Amino acid sequence: ESDTASEISFQFSKHKKTPSIGSHSSDMASVSSVSGSVLSVYSGDFGSVDAQGTVEFALDYDEKNREFQVHVSQCKDLAVVDEKKGRSDPYVKTYLLPDKARMGKRKTSVKKRTVNPIYNEVLRYKIEKMVLLIQKLNLSVWHNDPLGRNSFLGEIEIDLASWDWSNRKLNWYPLKPRSLSAVNGVDHRGVMSLSIKYVPPGSLGPKNPPSGEVHIWVKDVKDLLQLRPSGVDSFVKCYVLPDTSKKSYQKTRVIKRDTNPVFNHTIVYDGFHTEDLKDACVELTVWDHEKLTNHFLGGIRLGLGTGLSYGISVDWMDSTQEEVAFWQEMMLAANEWIEGLLPLRSL
Repeated sequence: ESDTASEISFQFSKHKKTPSIGSHSSDMASVSSVSGSVLSVYSGDFGSVDAQGTVEFALDYDEKNREFQVHVSQCKDLAVVDEKKGRSDPYVKTYLLPDKARMGKRKTSVKKRTVNPIYNEVLRYKIEKMVLLIQKLNLSVWHNDPLGRNSFLGEIEIDLASWDWSNRKLNWYPLKPRSLSAVNGVDHRGVMSLSIKYVPPGSLGPKNPPSGEVHIWVKDVKDLLQLRPSGVDSFVKCYVLPDTSKKSYQKTRVIKRDTNPVFNHTIVYDGFHTEDLKDACVELTVWDHEKLTNHFLGGIRLGLGTGLSYGISVDWMDSTQEEVAFWQEMMLAANEWIEGLLPLRSL
């Protein structure tokens, strides 16, 4: 049924039960640095002002350097955030959607105490033209707060497939309220097909198995983000959190040039007590393999999503309703394969 069967011992010792948000391994650090929440386009938005005003910018693609350039010129008549002081401290932020994970955000400097900021800055993306044309540009304006309570001031979203690339002039665009596309559907990263099973200790005979086992069968992934014309070279990483040690880490082989890779890879973690299932979380992440660095494409977290692990508040115990239901079904059906089809998301 699978091309690889990996078996890893998973022991929850005392020191494993006190993880902190900053205790991730280097792999986990790279996940957090390139992604963020599903709504990372609007992360840190604490404001309630209405969008108003305009923004002037120009778009260009440098064929020689294979670089997408956003020339942000200025804004006019932005909303006032601090009405008592009559001030806003605006900056401009851009994303290429849906590929936030790979490309990240770009932003201008902050201009203080003005609703008519002048930037004259160029935000640059190294990206192939063919890949760029399947993206959307999300350009948004924000008020910068020293405490991180930034306020959304407006945005514009451009479908780059239909953009007139002969137009390199600066043009004015009205800022609009939030686009629903950034909340619904734009973050679609693909769907993973998998099965999981829990085998309680002694359930197959006397002392067989000697400890509980969680079996994870990664079957395939469909509709991955296409990062280059030839497709994507993908693989799956697996951890059982809170353990981020090398003992917990497993990965599949790399499937090249395929946005619908078939992995057919099974992993077995032993050392489980039944009560551990309430506090553990299986994290499966999909990555694009490149020589210098791997790029995060999306992932799932299977657990109860309580926000707690062994009484400690952790940011990774954040399973969605679908992921929680999948994990609960496994807990209730010992020794049975539970099949699932779960959407990948930012983590």
